Amino acid sequence: MKKLLASVLMSLSAAAFAVPFGSKSVLVVENETGKVLLEKNADAVVPIASLTKLMTAMVVLDANQDMDELIEIDKRDVDRVKFSSSRVPVGASIPRRDVLQLALMSSDNRAAAALARTFPGGAAGFKEAVRRKTAALGMTQTVIEEPTGLSPNNRSNASDLIKMAHAAAKYPEISRMSTERKDIIEINGRGVEYRNTNRLVGADGWDIGLSKTGFTNEAGRCLIMNIKAAGKDATLVLLNAGASSVRILDALNIRRFITGEEIPIARAATGTKRLKASSKRARIKASAKSSRAKAVGKKKTKLKKAVKSRKPAKVVRKRKSTNKS
Repeated sequence: MKKLLASVLMSLSAAAFAVPFGSKSVLVVENETGKVLLEKNADAVVPIASLTKLMTAMVVLDANQDMDELIEIDKRDVDRVKFSSSRVPVGASIPRRDVLQLALMSSDNRAAAALARTFPGGAAGFKEAVRRKTAALGMTQTVIEEPTGLSPNNRSNASDLIKMAHAAAKYPEISRMSTERKDIIEINGRGVEYRNTNRLVGADGWDIGLSKTGFTNEAGRCLIMNIKAAGKDATLVLLNAGASSVRILDALNIRRFITGEEIPIARAATGTKRLKASSKRARIKASAKSSRAKAVGKKKTKLKKAVKSRKPAKVVRKRKSTNKS
């Protein structure tokens, strides 16, 4: 039995190293079987940024609060940690359902803060509900101190976050709200369009059942998604990617791996080679432009010589024509 387990782990490790990843932590699990498809530093405990909001949504829905109740966005909901921007104005009264959607789809921090502030028992009640939820899900390496993910003290690892993602996917509201590409929400009497922070949602060829992005300087670019491809249903967690493009390329490579497509190893997930190629193209264009400029310069020199060699009468007629214009 031990030999079998060791061989399975070796095969999984080999599979993981076959795919280039820019994210520092990666975990991909087949939902039906629980089989680990890809793994990289899955046990590293790191800040999780706005992935936190999936937990926020679950405890809010567990509390069975009135989703039609109006929540007034308060000054206390404004981000005083990172001073991040928000398109949800202070003083706006919004149904709790729409506030939840803003937190999930657009990852709005004021919306998430308002959900915790209006939770039964306030911020303390919210924090205790989160503690109970993480314990119930077996998330032993997870600490969540506040609802937005702005605090670097909200920490977890990819293994725990897979558990959170699987639990969140069982809430129809979370699955639906987190995978809407855009929506118009009434703010202060007018419709305002909000979009999903995950550019892959609604993109051609992507079947996404759950989505949540995250970013802070400490956490880097993060992503949780449930995807269906080639008849497989899998959940992926990406943590601490250096850029949005890296995070997206990692997701693309994971889908290619699941579907059996060839993964372009030469275009590593860091994107460095592509940037160098772009720079090279720019230099080529610049060189071409320089060559054209030299050619034009030679033509102008020849033209000046030709003008000097012309007879005076022709030059006089040209001057008269120029003066008229």
